[in-house]
Amino acid sequence: MDRVAPRIALLLWLAGAAVSPAAAESPDQGADLTTRQEQARAAIKHLQLSLQLALGYAMLEAGPEGAIQTCNLSALPMTDEISGAMGAEIGRTALRLRNPANAPDEWEQEQLHSFEARLAAGEPAAAIEAVRQDETGFRFMKAIPMQDQCAVCHGTEVDPALQERIGKLYPADEATGFRTGDLRGAFTVTIPRP
Repeated sequence: MDRVAPRIALLLWLAGAAVSPAAAESPDQGADLTTRQEQARAAIKHLQLSLQLALGYAMLEAGPEGAIQTCNLSALPMTDEISGAMGAEIGRTALRLRNPANAPDEWEQEQLHSFEARLAAGEPAAAIEAVRQDETGFRFMKAIPMQDQCAVCHGTEVDPALQERIGKLYPADEATGFRTGDLRGAFTVTIPRP
């Protein structure tokens, strides 16, 4: 474990440099749709990598319970911080939630159902996106496919002691029983019209 910590610290530093808010520019209110989509993808990549690294480090240091604790305490503040730096509302949502604070609104719920249908029709989960731009502003969603490493906390065979801990932190948890490749949820980006 002593040899792992310096490597993790280096990875965290490199990831921060690679996807810093400066690298993923703040959304421009006058930008065209293609530019906004690219900005949204960059913001999502920043959030995704930040969350993955924080959870991965917690998993190495304290196992699955450490990852659950980190997610519980850090995911929403991290998301808020990145949103502020990007000048947009960035988040995660799903049809089967762990945290009720991530509940989808009506448009997001429609898109999540559409994402499930597109996945069932054979579209690769990593390519599934939705975009809307109208008088209210710009909205973007990108599917989150269930990955192998997520199965410890979200899979079909969650350790009973870990499931009990999850239940204490998230009493209304519905986010287990997923298999690799399932639609776990989606990242969202919203830029309201000024």
